[in-house]
Amino acid sequence: MKVCAVFTLQELSLPHDLLFTGKRKNMIIGVAGPYSAATETERQQNLDRMNAAAALLLEKGHIPLIGMNAALPVVNMTGNVERYKAIMDISLAVIDRCEGLLLLAESPGANRERDLVLSKGLPVFRSIEEIENYFLK
Repeated sequence: MKVCAVFTLQELSLPHDLLFTGKRKNMIIGVAGPYSAATETERQQNLDRMNAAAALLLEKGHIPLIGMNAALPVVNMTGNVERYKAIMDISLAVIDRCEGLLLLAESPGANRERDLVLSKGLPVFRSIEEIENYFLK
């Protein structure tokens, strides 16, 4: 005797879009770009650009993560660590949890984050539009 079970999408706990396309429409997306600069004002402008892009991702239903936002408050409270190494270690740990990356511009640190995401076979986007088009494929 054969038994056939029928489950609803809710019972399977799979979002409709993931079940039929293999892609979720809301991803955890890291945001990377240059941070280092000659002045504190320029560093803040670079961070502001990453946060502005993250805000757009959030408005589109994604979960944005910025490694620098996790690293800077911690590293700024310490006095006895190699600053760049600590920032990169924390940033890479955050980006490692992402399902994709929005790369705003290249820099040594942003390129390391990009390479980590690519090594996992995950998408790297260069614009918000690329992210939107990703789900149309």
